Amino acid sequence: MRKKEEQKEAGRKRGAATARELCRIALFAAIIAVCAWISVPIGEIPVTMQTMGICFAGAFLGCKRGTAAVAVYILLGLCGVPVFAGFTGGAAKLLLPTGGYIVGFLFTGFIVGLAADLCKVKNDWARTGILAAAMVLGVAVCYAFGTAWFVALYHRAGKAVTVAGALSMCVVPYLLPDLVKIVVASLLVSRLKKYRER
Repeated sequence: MRKKEEQKEAGRKRGAATARELCRIALFAAIIAVCAWISVPIGEIPVTMQTMGICFAGAFLGCKRGTAAVAVYILLGLCGVPVFAGFTGGAAKLLLPTGGYIVGFLFTGFIVGLAADLCKVKNDWARTGILAAAMVLGVAVCYAFGTAWFVALYHRAGKAVTVAGALSMCVVPYLLPDLVKIVVASLLVSRLKKYRER
């Protein structure tokens, strides 16, 4: 009898933990969407707070849940929910030259989350620095994937664009804003560390 009660209690705890994880994933998918809505249109891609939300999700939730939150966000957008920049959505976004940057967000969330999981440094400032470096790497991979996608679709449409030209349009104008967002995201994670560990 006691063993059955213990099994039931263990099952309830597992269920509660799973529900809590799903709620966090949904919450961070919503946070990323809100960050995407904060948008300043310049050049080919608007400046949004999206990158900050994705880096924050990866660093706070870890690799598995952080990547899941980014994936949920992207899937919602592809299904037509207006979660992308400018309150837009739909699978057609991936057919645009800038669609690769949306897919690249998955790499960012994965890399930042993996660093958060593997980092065992106890010093808060050192950990913040490591996570910030991981965010820089994650965003750089997103840049690389998105730029390759941009060039490929331009060429497919019969338009001439070089990698340097694509970088000047889609990456260079956003380097400083993204750096600021990375600093903010890493500091947020540091301040909210106690909630991450619950």
